[in-house]
Order: sequence, then structure tokens, then C-alpha cells
Amino acid sequence: MADKPWGGRFGEATDRRVEEFTESISFDRRLFEHDVRGSIAHAQMLAKVGLITDDECRQIARGLTEIRDEIAAGTFPFVLEREDIHMHIEAALIDRIGDVGRKLHTARSRNDQVVTDVKLWTRDALDQVDARLKALQVSLVNAAARHEGMILPGYTHMQRAQPVLATHYFLAYVEKYERDRSRLADCRKRLNVLPLGAAALAGTTLPIDRQHVADNLKFDDVARNSLDVSSDRDFLIESLFVLTMIAEHLAGWAEEWVIWSTQEFSFVALPDKLCTGSSIMPQKKNPDVLELIRGRSARVIGSLTTLLVLVKGLPLAYNRDLQEDKEPLFSAFDTVDSCLDLAALLVDGASLRGDRISARIDEGYLDATTLMEYLIKQGVPQRTGHEIVGHLVGLAEKRGGRLADLSEDDFRAAHPKLDGAVKQSLGVVNAVNAFQSYGSTAPAQVAKQLADWKTRLGLA
Repeated sequence: MADKPWGGRFGEATDRRVEEFTESISFDRRLFEHDVRGSIAHAQMLAKVGLITDDECRQIARGLTEIRDEIAAGTFPFVLEREDIHMHIEAALIDRIGDVGRKLHTARSRNDQVVTDVKLWTRDALDQVDARLKALQVSLVNAAARHEGMILPGYTHMQRAQPVLATHYFLAYVEKYERDRSRLADCRKRLNVLPLGAAALAGTTLPIDRQHVADNLKFDDVARNSLDVSSDRDFLIESLFVLTMIAEHLAGWAEEWVIWSTQEFSFVALPDKLCTGSSIMPQKKNPDVLELIRGRSARVIGSLTTLLVLVKGLPLAYNRDLQEDKEPLFSAFDTVDSCLDLAALLVDGASLRGDRISARIDEGYLDATTLMEYLIKQGVPQRTGHEIVGHLVGLAEKRGGRLADLSEDDFRAAHPKLDGAVKQSLGVVNAVNAFQSYGSTAPAQVAKQLADWKTRLGLA
């Protein structure tokens, strides 16, 4: 048991099956850089308060840096018996510098060490996702600018509803991802509190300086309750909730473009390099990347669910159950990161098929609501106007034409306020130009929003 940092208490070797069952080195080795960073900061603090000498601190930092570089280069040996990345690094350090390496774990436990490493990793991962989201926003704003002036049918219940500018459509997703970025920032703020120094659960009798470590590692604050620290996984659950919202937004967009890329819609042309074909049908061009973005949202939702169930009913403080937090954490971040990367490529490479869209833009009576609001402006109650226009839509549908194809007599028969001027409110162009409210698809509003987003994203 000499190879185990906890082996002094035990009289027989660990069963091999237990070694295999309890190891986490197969997945937590990706924390190595953050473990080294946290350990160096801890050693520097120990030297500051006099628990180790400056020379010992330098030996520890040098040894840890060498180990980090070997792991990064793929030359570091991993063995099952050392359980996790933390024990691997500490044992390797002791092998290199002897008893000085044994001093590194002074005033800390694996409990607060692990959660510190995970916080450092998650903080970096949140920043990476935020950068991906911003890149996707840039792609969407560029697409919004490319499609200025194009009118799309807007949908509710997957039925044609009202006309919207294509620019307005793309900016809708920019807004969704901005809320996601805001949630990331809030989550990062609550995450960025130093746990190290809580030790196993009760703190330490040694004269440590936790604020020194916090400043070194760029934490905004120091955790106030040592008992809370080692059991806290709120920051992971919150992080995965934010990732789940991002995945949901991506899945909804992917579903839309899968439908829009069909022959039946033909709204969007996808780049060949981001599609695949069929092994049996030569003509096929399948939107597999979009389908996988839609499908992989299930992984992220599953990871969040795993963490929620994992912490359910756990008593204070640390329990080994919490070892199971890392695989869903890594999986969720990896999945969202790759989906965001490809989403930006798709938006950059795709184009809306204006010819196909405009050929059918007058279908579906997209100007019906505008006609109703024309009546409201003439003093007709909304419910009355709704009924009148509903009858007119039924009449036009029966004749197989548009509202604009109805005669002046048809309009006057429906209501005396519907005089010859009503034609100026009909058709999708008139309908779009009629919008006025803030945040609407009114051309002036959309142009203002586009300019604002270009400025906010550094594109202006």
C-alpha cells in the first residue's frame, strides 16, 4: 500500500476489481493543466506563510511544470493503481524531488483540490463556449446583412402567419444566443469562488492565506463555508443547464433548416462540404450535420439529468458519488463546442433561396393581419375586424386567389370602411412596410437592430 497516499491505515492491498471500479484517470486526466496550475498556486501560498521554504516552492513548481509538459506531450505514464490525475501528479512529483514533494499536500485535501481543478476547467470551458457563441452571432449578423430586403413567410404552428424580413429572422437567433451568453456570464460569476483551503470539510489548523491563492488563480472571492465546499456541484449543474439551453436553441434552428432544405420548402441551400449523400440513392444530399446537431442535444440534456440525479439526496460533505460528475461535464461541453463550431460554418456557407421563396410568398394570406389592423385604424373593434377579414380570406380562398385579387365591391360589401385605399395595405411588401412597433419586422426597426448588432459584435 506504499503507493497509496491513504495506505497507512490499511493492512492489505486493494482488490484489482476495486482498482478498476474506482479509477477515474481514464477520463479526469484532462484536468492535468488545471491541477498543476492550482498546485503551483497552493505551493506559492505555502511558501508565503512559511509552511515551506522558497527553495522548496521552486522545486515543486519546477517539478510540476515538467510533469505538465510530459502529459501534454503524451510521454507521461498512467497506471490504474494511482486512481486519478491528482494522485498521478503528486506521486510523480515525489518520485522526482523526494520528501519536498510530500509537502505539497499540506493544508489541502483531494476534496477541495478536485473541486478547485474542476472549477478552473469549467471556467475555461465557459469562456470557450462564449467565444463560440459570439462567432455564431457574427455569422448570423453577416447572414442578416447578406439577405437584406428579402421577405420570408413567418410561421406559427408551422402554418404561414405574417411576412418578416430575412434580416429580422437571422437577428432572432442572435438574440437567443445573446441570452445564452448572458447566462454563461452569470454562471461564471457564481462559479468564480475559490474552494481551495477548505481541506476535507472543516478547514485547517495551519496558518494559510486563501486570498493569496484566490488572487493568484484569478478567483473573485473565497468560499466562506468549508463544509459547503467539497459537496458543492451547483456550479456544474448551472453550467450544464446553460449548455442545455444552447443545445435546445441549436436543435430548434437545425430542425427548421432541415425542413427548409427539403424540396417541398426549398428555402435554404446548404454547402456541399457540410452535407453527405446516400450509399444507394445517387441523387441524395442529406443535411446530416443539422440532424446530428439536433440529435446531440439529447446528450446534453442527458448530462444535465445525470448531474441532477447524482446530487439528489447526498448528505454533507464529500461523497464518492461526486466522482461521477466529470464524464457528463466533459461530454456536454465537448458536444456543445463542436455543434457551435459547425453551426457557424453552416450559417456562413448557406444561403436563402430568394427566387423559390418569392415565387410563393403571396401564398397563405400573410397580409390578413395587416388588413385587420387597417380596419382598427378606421375605428373598427379588433374582434369585429378579425371576423370581417376572416370572411374575406374565406372568399379569396374559395376563388383561389389572394386578398389583393378581391374587387372593391367585395371589400365594400364586407365593411364600408374598406374603400379603395385598402389596396395599399395588401401584399407582403405593403404588409412589411406597415409595421411600426419597436422590435418588429418594420424595415427601419430591423435596419437599426442590424446596425446595433454590428457595433456590439465589432463588425461596424
